[in-house]
Amino acid sequence: MKKVAFSGAAGNGISPLEQIMVLKGYSVYGSDQSFDIGKDADRKQALEQAGIRIIPQDGSGITPDMEWLCVSAALNESNPDIKAARHYNIPIKTRSDLLKEIFSQYPKGIAVGGTAGKTTTTAMIGYVLDKLGKKPCMINGGALCNYANRKGIPNYIYNEGDICVIEADESDGSIQKYFPFVGIINNISHDHTSMEKLCEYFRNFAAHSVNLIVNLDCPYCAKIDHPRRKTFSVFDSAADFYASNIKTTADGLEYTIFGQTFKLGLLGKFNVSNALATIAACSLVDIAPFDTAKALEDFAGIKVRLEKIGTAKGITVYNDFAHNPSKIEASLSALKDYPGRLIAMYQPHTPFSAVNTGTEVAAAVAKVLAPEDIMIMQEIYELTPKDIGITSANIIRQIKEGGHNLALFLPRKEDTKKFIMENVRQGDRIVIMGAHDNSLADFSREILSAIAG
Repeated sequence: MKKVAFSGAAGNGISPLEQIMVLKGYSVYGSDQSFDIGKDADRKQALEQAGIRIIPQDGSGITPDMEWLCVSAALNESNPDIKAARHYNIPIKTRSDLLKEIFSQYPKGIAVGGTAGKTTTTAMIGYVLDKLGKKPCMINGGALCNYANRKGIPNYIYNEGDICVIEADESDGSIQKYFPFVGIINNISHDHTSMEKLCEYFRNFAAHSVNLIVNLDCPYCAKIDHPRRKTFSVFDSAADFYASNIKTTADGLEYTIFGQTFKLGLLGKFNVSNALATIAACSLVDIAPFDTAKALEDFAGIKVRLEKIGTAKGITVYNDFAHNPSKIEASLSALKDYPGRLIAMYQPHTPFSAVNTGTEVAAAVAKVLAPEDIMIMQEIYELTPKDIGITSANIIRQIKEGGHNLALFLPRKEDTKKFIMENVRQGDRIVIMGAHDNSLADFSREILSAIAG
């Protein structure tokens, strides 16, 4: 049996790939620094249940008989596993290289791009194709709630048919590597790098796509032309796939397409746009729009994408992966569709993110929140001593300058929890937002448990 290894095994991008390699018959080894220091125990257990052998990330588990080592984009040449692979002349692949290899084996590849919504849209397409018997492969960054009882981390579907659906990441420019049968661009907004560079990435991706689906509601997307372009919109009835009569319901959303009304069990009107992208994509692999829309009525969503953790004493807690201005604004706006005060906590994931988009985050928060709502920011997750002068407190100051006074800088989780427990009241909704820090989901549950008593 061929042996392969993954460094950064806990990552959202790496974990579906290593699980698929197990199903392909490989002996798979995985390491992660978080496992070495006792973090992400649930994730470690899930990967072990999927057949992955967890090794320490100190180079000792990398052996000369391994075919290759696949590494997370976050790792560099100082990593012990990479050093060991170099010593044994073991080929090293990036996550996006391996994803491209798998994706290219399917004649009808669907690649979902966009600054926001690509994880949910990828999941929606994979779920519909799977439910309607198309036997897809799906590789995603988020875990599908519909498959929560399956062993391992449910962020993939594996079949060896004609269709593969992937989440195509623009953060490192790797979206330009893929040549899909169907390319989707949900939206383009400021995140990771300059808008000029982002638009270049997406233009190149569009040029590589046989068919292109774009969101007419995004001005940057609307400018991207293509000889085989389909469009979707929740505002422009001239779009190929247009949704009207969008309404918030007690348990989700309702919308009308081509004269027929359907439901979505998700919060946030932006999810209607994700559904339209899904309907458009599935139509290009021979699934009728109404069939897709009907199947989506049973789609249960993605873990940590406005995930409802639970309700206790009339207080509801959510966990969300929102980590850039457009995602934060969309999530807060979705929650504001419902009555009650909102207590929001956001933890920026990197110093670069805080500097690059902090002003826009502050403007989005000040615009969406009502005067009685409370905004909390913890210190930046990956802040190091060299990051002099960079702090979440700067963004809190900008939120106040933007006109929202109930904004607090509480550096640590224990500070946030103490404040919430002292100030929360019946009818409040609490949302914990941020990326990279997998413990935020557990923190959400910890808050709910404390409220329940």
